[in-house]
Amino acid sequence: MGIRKYKPTTPARRQMTSADYDEITTKKPLKSLLKSRKQTAGRNNSGRITTRHRGGGVKRHYRILTHDLPMGMKLTVLEIEYDPNRSARIARVQDENKNYYYILASLNMRKGQVVVIGENGAIENGNRMPLAQIPDGTTIYAIELQPGKGAQLVRSAGTGAQLMAKEGDYATVKMPSGEVRKILLTAQASIGQVSNVQHFNVTIGSAGRNRRKGKRPSVRGVVMNAVDHPHGGGDGGSHAAGKPPRTPWGQLTLGYRTRRRKNTNKMIVRKRHDVKRKG
Repeated sequence: MGIRKYKPTTPARRQMTSADYDEITTKKPLKSLLKSRKQTAGRNNSGRITTRHRGGGVKRHYRILTHDLPMGMKLTVLEIEYDPNRSARIARVQDENKNYYYILASLNMRKGQVVVIGENGAIENGNRMPLAQIPDGTTIYAIELQPGKGAQLVRSAGTGAQLMAKEGDYATVKMPSGEVRKILLTAQASIGQVSNVQHFNVTIGSAGRNRRKGKRPSVRGVVMNAVDHPHGGGDGGSHAAGKPPRTPWGQLTLGYRTRRRKNTNKMIVRKRHDVKRKG
């Protein structure tokens, strides 16, 4: 896995990079594990825009991934594939009954590898088992937050959490963000690190490439008219907002809490905001 650079034939190409896709073994996905993906352009069922700066982009099919495979399965990796809907690579696997599934591919997962799901599996890359069976200090990904619900944590490209310790019914896990939290020992996780570790080093390079990804342009509030944004208006050239930052609808941002979350933080041992950044 590496980064591919382009010849500087245009100003955009001079900075543009992409993945080299050397770990991908096939370009054709399995039709039985695809479904159509409707383009909503950030609008809800009433037609109102609920997520701004979305729309357009190339057409793509959604790959049906299985995050909650039952215990006791042995899967053979048939292909490593590209997924346009996520940053990580996916693996096409087959079980002993000749059924096909898509799962998240781990770093260095290879064609022909056997992945074991269950308590009796070896501590090897890609195998999946309860946290109670995984040794302390192991790097893990695709972690269940609630046992039986399927992988919810650590699924993006290149990420990996660390199993720190076990105490009572809970394991202490250090997340990629630096957050340390407790997770039930009966929850499952896969061993290793998510594939496509160079994803964060890719430079988009051009506006058109973002448009093909379905991202529309974003305009700063200070360059708008006063009728369009609280930061807008004013004579002269470039200037600051002159007031605390806020959204186009007047809601304060940058430190002003707006969430009303009913779930508790009692499982969080150390918040990610408390981590001291280097530099």
